[in-house]
Amino acid sequence: MSEPRIEDYGMIGDCETAALVGRDGSVDWLCWPRFDSPACFAALLGSPEHGRWKIGPKDGAARISRRYRPNTLILETRFETATGAVTLVDFMPPRGSNSDLVRLVVGESGSVALRMEIVLRFGYGRDVPWVSRTEDGSLRAISGPDMVFLRCGAETHGENLHTAADFVVEAGQRVPFVLTYGPSHQPVPTPIDPELALRETEAFWRDWAGRYRAPPESGGAEMPAHWREAVQRSLVLLKALTYAPTGGIVAAATTSLPEWIGGSRNWDYRFCWLRDSAMTLFALMSSGHMEEAEAWRNWLVRAVAGAPDRMQIMYGLGGERRLVEWEVDWLPGFAKSRPVRIGNGAHDQVQLDVYGEVMNLLHEARLGGIPETEQAWAMQKGMLASLESRWREPDEGIWEVRGPRRHFTFSKIMAWVAFDRCIRSAEHFGLDDAPVDRWRLIRDEIHAHVCRHGFDPAAGAFVQAYGEPQLDASLLLLPKLGFLPAEDPRIRSTIEAIEHDLVVDGLVRRYHPAQARDGLPDPEGAFLACSFWLVDALVSIQRVHDAEALFERLLRLRNDLGILAEEYDPAAGQQLGNTPQAFSHVALVNSAHRLAAARTGQPGGILPSETGADAPR
Repeated sequence: MSEPRIEDYGMIGDCETAALVGRDGSVDWLCWPRFDSPACFAALLGSPEHGRWKIGPKDGAARISRRYRPNTLILETRFETATGAVTLVDFMPPRGSNSDLVRLVVGESGSVALRMEIVLRFGYGRDVPWVSRTEDGSLRAISGPDMVFLRCGAETHGENLHTAADFVVEAGQRVPFVLTYGPSHQPVPTPIDPELALRETEAFWRDWAGRYRAPPESGGAEMPAHWREAVQRSLVLLKALTYAPTGGIVAAATTSLPEWIGGSRNWDYRFCWLRDSAMTLFALMSSGHMEEAEAWRNWLVRAVAGAPDRMQIMYGLGGERRLVEWEVDWLPGFAKSRPVRIGNGAHDQVQLDVYGEVMNLLHEARLGGIPETEQAWAMQKGMLASLESRWREPDEGIWEVRGPRRHFTFSKIMAWVAFDRCIRSAEHFGLDDAPVDRWRLIRDEIHAHVCRHGFDPAAGAFVQAYGEPQLDASLLLLPKLGFLPAEDPRIRSTIEAIEHDLVVDGLVRRYHPAQARDGLPDPEGAFLACSFWLVDALVSIQRVHDAEALFERLLRLRNDLGILAEEYDPAAGQQLGNTPQAFSHVALVNSAHRLAAARTGQPGGILPSETGADAPR
């Protein structure tokens, strides 16, 4: 059997956790009850003995195809054998009192012999549960605080600490399997009706997706059909990465999928980065989905609490602050890429760009009609009071390097954005007690500082860090942020320099790892969000044809379900990094809207809220 690839996986979820399902019908990743809980299926980062749930035909030569039901997170995998065909329908209903993973085997034609095998291993593949059969014939598995119930439409038996079932499905038959999670000290979870759950889950996703509204500037209905489909699929995936109970948003559903096969750039992304969350919410808001932004704003107020000067760059799903990083030494890693990390040591880094992302998002939320709260504005003023002195300090930057702190140009620019957007909010909405005159002075000082120290005349470009010649793809965002107008020659020369220096096989790298002192020894793939940022930058300098060509290529890098991970290896032709990656899908949505706007004649395809019209020149 060939080695698995990251793009082999599709995701299902209930807006509280997520499962990854392989092409072969194996659930190889599931953390219960939350995205960041220990996995009970961890085969993704190890072997089947670390936990999985596979349903598939005994015929190993079956032809496999799959799809999501349109505008839903319901996954259908079709197996066609020499004797017939079946479809495996996988989904997680929006949570009631418990979380459920439902699998329906639907007979399409003929008859197909199938096998179901479930290997439950809690604690990231290490803990074998105690399994017993209940009076109604279902199976109960308990390990410490965790309990799951398996209710099957086929007779099961035990095999070497596994549970299996061999069964045949005829045309027209529907055989359900339901796995339900609950705390081990609680009563037995109430069974659900899998067919009713399917109908309700489909209605939930179709209702949510049906609220999509393209920005007026993007031409909406004139967007090419395959762009619109890609946008809708990305939005559904982004919604699935939200944590409904609190409003938090995870950066991805997985941990430790490698940014280079065999390398050590393997990180846990199941937490709430303020930057990633803000970008996710901008994509959702620009598409007509506002409720998630209000929930996240309230989550942020609770997470930051009474100390805006000690705001972290990331938190747990409930606002937890201590996300201690440790290594799982019993898991060999995806494609032998070690270490497997749980937690994320970047939680205590200084990343000044986060201030700008948050302030930009909250300004856009106000423009979108989200009601103001006294606590939110007080929090923002407290954050700016802290940034007033901190913007001069070095930091770890947007890429959270694990090398020495430096004066990253993008960090300084985002500090400018933070003051700029709060000035706009105060003026536009008449917000009280805002020292706007002082904020203007600081904004102008930062702008002059960046133009003096962040632009290298020899390179003809803004550079990654003050006093260093290396380039950085984050600076492709300059025209979008309004720091300088797109027609400024420094903008065009920066874009062209990045295009010349950081593009490999048509895709954009974040920077040159060997030159950037990022504290890690391994290479990495091309960063997909950066490639979409190049699309946007090309639009801003009127190279719309080139932008469209790059965008179409990026769409082809999605897997057959429309999913993107974090990075891509052009030489090997495969995705890299955690998946589905919010950053990548946010960038896809924004680029589609920007290109559509360019097609309708909007200046440079720039959306009005991003022009930075009052920015210093």
